[in-house]
Amino acid sequence: MKLIMKTEFDNLRVNPLHDYETDSNGEKQVVKIYYGELLIAKKLKIKKSIRFFGIATYQQYLTQEDVLK
Repeated sequence: MKLIMKTEFDNLRVNPLHDYETDSNGEKQVVKIYYGELLIAKKLKIKKSIRFFGIATYQQYLTQEDVLK
């Protein structure tokens, strides 16, 4: 997985074709986004650090409005 922008992660999360799950454990929070059974993106939050990751081909799962930018 590689780093992606927050807006791209939000685009993937709000897409009705994608499912997501949240897991919290103490100061660590992970949000994973799936397309069917395929994990396409995740958000990792540890204390005040937030990072967004996507698979190499995550751009094909973005909705049309972000693809045009």
